[in-house]
Amino acid sequence: MNKSTRVRALTGTALALAVSTVLTACGGEGTSAAGATSDETASARPPRAVKDPLVATFDGGLYILDGTSLKLAATIDLPGFNRVNPAGDEDHVVVSTDSGFRVLNATDQALTDIEYRGAKPGHVVRHAGRTVLFTDGTGEVNVFDPAALSRGKKPQGRTYTSAEAHHGVAIELADGKLVSTLGTEEQRIGALVLDKNNKEIARNENCPGVHGEAAAKNEAVGLGCEDGILIYKDGRFTKIEAPDDYGRIGNQAGSDVSPILLGDYKTDPEAELERPTRVSLIDTEKKKLRLVDLGVSYSFRSLGRGPHGEALVLGTDGSLRVIDPDTGRMEKKIPVVGKWQEPLDWQQARPTLFVRGHVAYVSEPGKKALHAVDLETGKKISSVTLPRSTNELSGVVAGH
Repeated sequence: MNKSTRVRALTGTALALAVSTVLTACGGEGTSAAGATSDETASARPPRAVKDPLVATFDGGLYILDGTSLKLAATIDLPGFNRVNPAGDEDHVVVSTDSGFRVLNATDQALTDIEYRGAKPGHVVRHAGRTVLFTDGTGEVNVFDPAALSRGKKPQGRTYTSAEAHHGVAIELADGKLVSTLGTEEQRIGALVLDKNNKEIARNENCPGVHGEAAAKNEAVGLGCEDGILIYKDGRFTKIEAPDDYGRIGNQAGSDVSPILLGDYKTDPEAELERPTRVSLIDTEKKKLRLVDLGVSYSFRSLGRGPHGEALVLGTDGSLRVIDPDTGRMEKKIPVVGKWQEPLDWQQARPTLFVRGHVAYVSEPGKKALHAVDLETGKKISSVTLPRSTNELSGVVAGH
């Protein structure tokens, strides 16, 4: 399959330079070819490296922005519905495309030849110096060291294929154990743990609808269930029940400095789209679950964690709430964007939160805007208006 990628470098608000590069990916791990003639190559100037890049998706492509000024550095055309996640180093972002996972060098503003092909690329998880990709259409899990991406070739790494393909997720722990979900296309039931040789050493099938993961302090891993959350810690699974018969936790955010996980919380299994107003705080040490009523709804792209472990939730009233995870008390409410409503289709754009260090980045698709907020002061650092409305938002992470 061939895909054409055009890169247009922008400086400030004026178009200063246009450089076109054709990237062609065919089979296997993919190859690349420059579309310019030798004369064009000699006269073209390479793009300047982008500092702490952010990557935002739009319908048909990607924007790469300077992480400090928010100035648009480059536009990459990439057809289809694309998703973005940090790769785990200071240069790269993983892009989920129609054909699989592709690796973008955001600093150099170019898609690389590194590709993990497969239908329905799903969750991307970073933990303990390893990045884990789960391909839903095949059940394949790929684990690699993100530092190796700088070599420009697909890193050597660990692979594992689930017994049956499903919408799943996996995470590798510091000691090499791999926690991966169990399920089929019709039903997801729990998780298993594999040793370094992919031999199963533990299993739990008491997590209906298992979805999402997050790691807390001391490598406590949480997996969301339709009736609570499943915790794997110190070699064993523990189920923390929800206070409702149906109390679904499907999306979580963790912090290495806090034993408490932040999760969403839904109670209506029949809803076409439930717009919850409560979040869950799961204490992985005390094995307790607390619900916090925000008084406003949010979406699955609203959850994040601050540098001190604070829980962050972007509400549909446009404010970013800063919550003490130990008490559930709201410490701060920061107005960032205008009021919004979560769309019925999960692929449709809505304000999205991405946190890096002490800065929270929030997109505002309705105004084609992107904002940076200092979490310590609660003040906006910068804002930018982009040519088109964005959907997902991510960036590089190392060094922050």
